[in-house]
Amino acid sequence: MKGIKLGNKESKYPIIQGGMGVGVSLHKLAGTVSKEGGIGIISTADIGYKEEDFEKNPNEANLRAIGKEIKLARKIAGEDKILGVNIMVALKNYAEIVKECVKQKIDLIISGAGIPKDLPEYVKNTETKIAPIVSSLRCCKLIVKHWMTKYNYVPDMIVIEGTEAGGHLGFKLEELEENNKPKLEDITVEVVNYIKEIENETGKSIPVISAGGIWDSKDIKKFLNLGASGVQMATRFVATNECDASIEFKKAYINAKKDDIKIIKSPVGMPGRAIYNKFIESTEKEKCKIKRCYNCIKTCDVKTTPYCITKALINAVKGNMEDALVFCGSNVGRVKEIVPVHDLMQELVCEL
Repeated sequence: MKGIKLGNKESKYPIIQGGMGVGVSLHKLAGTVSKEGGIGIISTADIGYKEEDFEKNPNEANLRAIGKEIKLARKIAGEDKILGVNIMVALKNYAEIVKECVKQKIDLIISGAGIPKDLPEYVKNTETKIAPIVSSLRCCKLIVKHWMTKYNYVPDMIVIEGTEAGGHLGFKLEELEENNKPKLEDITVEVVNYIKEIENETGKSIPVISAGGIWDSKDIKKFLNLGASGVQMATRFVATNECDASIEFKKAYINAKKDDIKIIKSPVGMPGRAIYNKFIESTEKEKCKIKRCYNCIKTCDVKTTPYCITKALINAVKGNMEDALVFCGSNVGRVKEIVPVHDLMQELVCEL
């Protein structure tokens, strides 16, 4: 079994823990996953929500928290392990956050929720590796060609997120209907074949990572056999002792049934997969009063948004489930217990 190689570092196992905001995947989860042989990912979305001045200065609080979380995760993981961050292109202060992560010498930046056109510009002459999130071969080609043409930069990794992933999804609503869903397997084969051409052309090794609805060791093995170098998984890592979210958040996953999972229209204009609860139901009927704008997402308009997504996600991670948005993957109904990351990792690699 091979791990995932990035630069002069290589993970023991071909597993990346997906970034989950707000505050669901911070230093405890990401650091432990890296320590246990995977690649742990810290979500930078409103990462500073616990800082004392977050309400007054969210931007400053977020930038300050990045350094804190990366340092704490490194202490857990060790300097020789790969540690990454997830940064949404849709963030208003995207460039600032990227620069701060590079300054903190993060190993890997995974970036989606938009097209990270200018990401190579921020990692010139550094050891930080970058990976765009794509949802199709067309999207992959667009980014690869743009990076190569404008920056002479070949992606260090490609992450494919399919229709079964959690949170914000890079698909149109009609593509998420049962009969219209593109298969992650098909997208993986198409992207792997294209990336092989780029590897032959450039002489650079580019791991392709499949994500969205991957549950167990058999699923991982299937995507490795299709040519992927690894998988990214998020939902299963929520129900671990080390996940940074509240116990109430974890219990929401454990108690969720298949019928509780819905595709919703996020306040930021993208479809997203979440646990359908009383909060979402109420916001579909009546707009929430927004007392404070955190200037988080480019596409959010305070005048028209049904609720503040930052506040709803902070409520979720803190355990205030009455007013919470709980993002999840399509397999959340299969989560039954909270386990240590070590035990989960060993279960996930048992058939590889």
